[in-house]
Amino acid sequence: MNAESRMQTTAGRLARLGFADGAHTERLLDGLGPEAVGDLDLLADLLGAADPDLALVSLSRLAERDQSVLGAMRADPGLRRRLLSVFGLSAALGDHVVRHPGHWRLLEGEQARQRSPYRDLRAELLEAVGAGPADPVPCASDAGTDVLCALRVAYRGRLLQLAARDITGLAMLGEVTSELSDLASAALEAALAVARAEIPESADVRLAVIGMGKCGARELNYISDVDVVFVAEPRDGVDETKALQAATKLAQGMMRACSISTPEGTLWEVDAALRPEGKAGPLVRTLASHLTYYRRWAKTWEFQALLKARPVAGDLELGGEYVNAVNEMVWQASTRDNFVEDVQAMRRRVEAHVRAGEVDRQIKLGPGGLRDIEFAVQLLQLVHGRADALLRRRATLPALAALSRGGYVARDDAKTLAEAYTFLRRVEHLLQLHRLRRTAVVPEDVTDLRRIGRGLGMVVDPVGEFTTRWRRHAMEARRLHEKLFYRPLLQAVARLPGEEARLSTGAATARLSALGFADPQGALRHIAALTSGVSRRAAIQRTLLPVMLGWFADTPDPDAGLLGFRQVSDKLGATPWYLRLLRDETAVADRMARLLGTSRYVTGLLLHAPEAVAMLGSDGELQARPKKALAAEAAAAVQRHEADAETAVVSVRTLRRRELFRTAVAGLVGRIDIEEIGQALSELNDVTLQSALDAAIHKVTLERRGGLPTRFAVIAMGRLGGYEASYGSDADVMFVHSPLEGSDEKDAAGAAHAVANEMRRLLAMPATDPPLLVDPDLRPEGRQGPLVRTLASYAAYYRRWSSPWESQALLRARFSAGDERLGEEFMEMIEPLRYPPDGISGTAVREIRRLKARMEAERLPRGADPLLHTKLGRGGLSDVEWMAQLIQLQHACEIPELRTTRTLEALRAAVGAGLLACTDEEVVADAWRFAAQIRDAIMLVRGRAGDSIPADLRERMLIARALGYPPDGSEDFVDDYLRTTRRARVVVERVFYGA
Repeated sequence: MNAESRMQTTAGRLARLGFADGAHTERLLDGLGPEAVGDLDLLADLLGAADPDLALVSLSRLAERDQSVLGAMRADPGLRRRLLSVFGLSAALGDHVVRHPGHWRLLEGEQARQRSPYRDLRAELLEAVGAGPADPVPCASDAGTDVLCALRVAYRGRLLQLAARDITGLAMLGEVTSELSDLASAALEAALAVARAEIPESADVRLAVIGMGKCGARELNYISDVDVVFVAEPRDGVDETKALQAATKLAQGMMRACSISTPEGTLWEVDAALRPEGKAGPLVRTLASHLTYYRRWAKTWEFQALLKARPVAGDLELGGEYVNAVNEMVWQASTRDNFVEDVQAMRRRVEAHVRAGEVDRQIKLGPGGLRDIEFAVQLLQLVHGRADALLRRRATLPALAALSRGGYVARDDAKTLAEAYTFLRRVEHLLQLHRLRRTAVVPEDVTDLRRIGRGLGMVVDPVGEFTTRWRRHAMEARRLHEKLFYRPLLQAVARLPGEEARLSTGAATARLSALGFADPQGALRHIAALTSGVSRRAAIQRTLLPVMLGWFADTPDPDAGLLGFRQVSDKLGATPWYLRLLRDETAVADRMARLLGTSRYVTGLLLHAPEAVAMLGSDGELQARPKKALAAEAAAAVQRHEADAETAVVSVRTLRRRELFRTAVAGLVGRIDIEEIGQALSELNDVTLQSALDAAIHKVTLERRGGLPTRFAVIAMGRLGGYEASYGSDADVMFVHSPLEGSDEKDAAGAAHAVANEMRRLLAMPATDPPLLVDPDLRPEGRQGPLVRTLASYAAYYRRWSSPWESQALLRARFSAGDERLGEEFMEMIEPLRYPPDGISGTAVREIRRLKARMEAERLPRGADPLLHTKLGRGGLSDVEWMAQLIQLQHACEIPELRTTRTLEALRAAVGAGLLACTDEEVVADAWRFAAQIRDAIMLVRGRAGDSIPADLRERMLIARALGYPPDGSEDFVDDYLRTTRRARVVVERVFYGA
């Protein structure tokens, strides 16, 4: 066999063993010496590495620098296994050992197997910067590159030792993270020594470095920002201002010593953003200044962060005083008024940091990630730690164990979550070790995935097994709010088989209060009513409620949401499909919970039409039904009950209730905008008016024992005419009739009045659903005039008595119900009135402006804030509508596009005709939409109509949430409205008033 054949055979064997490129592997092994290719122990340890090729490359590079490593490895199998295990996972540590070949000796002998005590780490890193442990100030005042490089080299040497123990299984996760935290503390102490050497006045001040986050909890990663807070006190006789200036320089110098780039790279960023006022606040404060801030201004999330605070460097006595002082406030945080809002805001802040393309691969911030577990554990600690001091642990796993021992989390649940947390932290460490870079994103490359899987001990199918286990743990972690927070609430009120942990009623009440329930005792009663018993219904509710309680907690009004759910469940609980739908269709249950906790109006509709729950399963079900289809269904309902007008209208009102629910839900979940809502509600009102009219005509005809002697039509006015109806709108209408040929005019008028009155009566009948009240006050002569007029009477009145405001009102007139031909005749008759052939006179313009100014002064309700009244306030609906209508009266005669009953359509037409600047149209249209959205939101939230943004802060919050603002966004909501309407008013004063 020639040399080439022998090489191919060896290369092929190496490839089959697991090396990516057998030929390249053979060349590298040959470079290690003639015995390397046949060294079975060496091959075995290489193949045992997470990435054999990466391990061999690093070993080959090291051997070029120091051949003695090969003999040492043959003599010490432990050294060989540790070194190759590190090289096979961490290219960065491989590079470090190649740069500093003497560091492989750190993995020799017993020293490599033992944990390094903090005092040894501190002494070694202080020595690296030329400082002694007793007086940690470098001998030289030069903090040049050499000193900082020495710090980094010493730090990475210790990191190499720890990584070797970690990868080979000699150190468990808790030991690894605590030693990483100790190593970081030692590095901070050394960096502080470097800073002291540069700042002569450092002797004037005591400076404590408080570790926060994972560093404070002694659960640090391999590569992570180190979160700190600085506390300082002047030494005796030193001015406080001078001392704080020196402390600030010290803190800045320490941070720079850690993060500045050198030929040996950086250590990590030191992040002081968790200090009072964040990056906007002073870097260093005295203890008294810290405490004043926390007592007066701190938010709950800041106490959540302080839960992990620990002195890590500098003046440890001062640091201890700081931690002792803030601890009392930490464990009272759950009693704060804004606890729930701050917790929700913190959760959103965490989720917002996840990049869109990385959500499914983020093991820290993504769904089912580490932050899910940490967040829930900390929340439980804050809620229950006030009364149970045993829960006051900094680190996640010890805190979870304490929660389990205390009965706040079932033992099996705690075990499952601890396993998920441990697995995800190990994966995070493997990700970071490869390049010593901060990352928590699982790669997509198969080679990287294989390295991670093998690093976790998976050898048969490392990629598949790793992916499966990761997804399973993530799924378990994602259920943490059910596991840790909500399911135990059921245990407090119902005996659940197999449950070990059981909350007391007091603990359950505290937990519900923390979730945002204003009446936790009432909530417990609802939970008990829904889940107690052995029925199938109760069993399904016990499955549903732990999840739904979390959704209720995220709504503006959790109490109303849970009450509504109980009421709907009581009505539909025996219906086979209801609970099955909620159990099997998560989206339905989620949407239902969020709607019930947001809108009393929707809850009321659902209580009287509970079968409408079925709509929530599909966005397609939330599309507004065509008017023609609604009209056909309503006509059929009237026809079925033609002998009884009241029953017929009740049937139609049932249809209306269902469609109101459909529209309200579609609006709340963002499926339709405010213009589409107005269109849907207006068309629904048209159908309702037509149905009531049909029933009224049938009844009057029966009572007269003869046919109706006149044609009858309903003319929509106001918002109904403009297709801008809201949930609380009355139906502004006018009634017109036209006697049939040969009929008696007096008899025809009597019949028409009977029909109009009967129609109004039928629609005003008391009922559980929202009524549609008919308002005919826009008719000629208002309430003093006849309810119904003939077409000729209308024409005569408008010809002789019409005023500018009536022409303005007719801009919104359109046919709504009844005799369509008569409706068309009416529209033809009023055409020259609302679109005057020559526009309107200057006198008429002045009259309209006077009327508008008088309305602003007189019609605003007593006590109403004109800035917050959405209809009559400055920059509100009325301002925008009158401006659009004045443009129509002046120019619609010559511009057909202006002949519309819709406000926004008229504004767009005005822009197209060059009558209004595009920027002006955007400003006033935005104000109109915002005001209309707020009016609808007031009705949806309260269940009753209103035009003003309420003064009550809680009601403002509920309305803001319904509009999509975060829990703490009610001030932003009001500010946005004031800013929007202020800009609109400027346009109105210029365009409408000619200012």
